[in-house]
Amino acid sequence: MKLLMISGDRSMLQGKKGAFWYTLEAFAKEWDRVDVIVPRAAGLKTEAPSFFGNVYFHPSPRGLWYQPSWIKFRGKQLAERFKHDVMTVHEYPPFYNGIGARGLSRVTGVPYVLEIHHLVGYPSGGSPAETIGRLLSHAYLPFATRMANGVRTVSKATAETLISWGVPQQKIRVVPSFYLDPAVFATLGDAPPLQYDLVFTGRLAANKGIPEIFQALKELPRVTMLVIGDGPERPRLEKLARELGIAPRVEFRGWLPTQRDVFRAMRSARILVMNSKSEGGPRVPLEAMAIGIPVIVTRVGVMPDVIVDRVNGVFTTGESTDLVEKIRAVLADDALRERMSSEGTRIVERFNREKLIANYGHFLRSFGSNHKP
Repeated sequence: MKLLMISGDRSMLQGKKGAFWYTLEAFAKEWDRVDVIVPRAAGLKTEAPSFFGNVYFHPSPRGLWYQPSWIKFRGKQLAERFKHDVMTVHEYPPFYNGIGARGLSRVTGVPYVLEIHHLVGYPSGGSPAETIGRLLSHAYLPFATRMANGVRTVSKATAETLISWGVPQQKIRVVPSFYLDPAVFATLGDAPPLQYDLVFTGRLAANKGIPEIFQALKELPRVTMLVIGDGPERPRLEKLARELGIAPRVEFRGWLPTQRDVFRAMRSARILVMNSKSEGGPRVPLEAMAIGIPVIVTRVGVMPDVIVDRVNGVFTTGESTDLVEKIRAVLADDALRERMSSEGTRIVERFNREKLIANYGHFLRSFGSNHKP
């Protein structure tokens, strides 16, 4: 069978070996051919190098404004030549992928699945742009999903929200995408000495709720924190740390070279705090659990699906006063941390990479099994 994928993920074209890379590596063994249509990638021509022998990228020659037309134009060429069985579409504001795919499906007859990994700005927006994105999603997605043959979400919370917005329940399937590789966690070796009380890992963006963590640190005068990652909010966060008088207790480490470096740095802290206002996953708390780090998290993305409060993690409302209470309680309770650490490692089997990618492929093939190009 042959798969046509409409995505905004250009990480492989930028030399990054992440979740998308592992997915397509596995798909290359299960599909006869995979074509991936993506937006323009700096420094690349219209035809990008292939991967794994049968995975081909097709970046647009123009900006995002042209993407719906590029999907329809290039997709039609590919579908007529290679007779794809099914098309999968990563959908998010401003919805250029879905708009282009809908037009392409009409002219080629290839069935398509909308993949909604993340509802921007839901349950709350970290910026005005995210709030607008949530409103647009609420208005547009019920219409868009009715046109698709199926809908994939990666968490129950997203599926339930879409249903409450009017998306037909029978079209939705929860197919997780938070791939964890048991081999990686089995070979990390001994943990480094503990140096920090808290660790945050991720992009420093407005939706991450880091200012509230810093406000909590102000009320916890002996608590230290490691910040791993970079992003547009870093200058503002460094300034805020100075203004709150916590700068000596907060280390900004920036991006680290490898995943193993990130895990080693994370293991130098007692607790991981994820205070996001909206997320599609997030993956980092799952990785922290896999390596035995207790987590304090907000109820976003897949977290309500996997966290049992005070068993394998602790929920926070995300407000600084609640963070103070939860951080203080977890740091003071050695038995609680040990229990969460032990229970958290069970997450590896639940999100086993090989098993989940196989389920994802089976889900997509089910839409193409009755399609005759």
